[in-house]
Amino acid sequence: MRKWIAVLIVLFPIVEFWGYVEVGGRLGVGKTIFLTVATSIIGGLMMQFEGSKVMAEAKSQMNGGQIPGRTMLDGMCVFFGGILLLIPGFVTDIIGFTMVFPLTRLIYRKLLLKWIEKKMKDGSITFYRR
Repeated sequence: MRKWIAVLIVLFPIVEFWGYVEVGGRLGVGKTIFLTVATSIIGGLMMQFEGSKVMAEAKSQMNGGQIPGRTMLDGMCVFFGGILLLIPGFVTDIIGFTMVFPLTRLIYRKLLLKWIEKKMKDGSITFYRR
């Protein structure tokens, strides 16, 4: 796991820089800066809207006596997607938008659920029932 994090720390800025060079070469510097600021603002607003929907759904489920498991995974996706949207870069914006947008969030929710199930089977994550 640590070697993957080290690879991402080195590789991700290179990919983001390459994205800026490509977009800047095609659109120009001014439009590239505008696009970066615009995606951050739109992403922040989208994260706020989707986050409030997820929180309302979780509250409704808890008031109904249900455990909001899927809704909590949606909330995690919206949170991490929002963080990615606030980081400047086109690759992070693409990933962030797909995590915040409800139709594509399903992919990340399934991956997150598989990761949690694997960790529970390994014994890395334990839970207690009452």
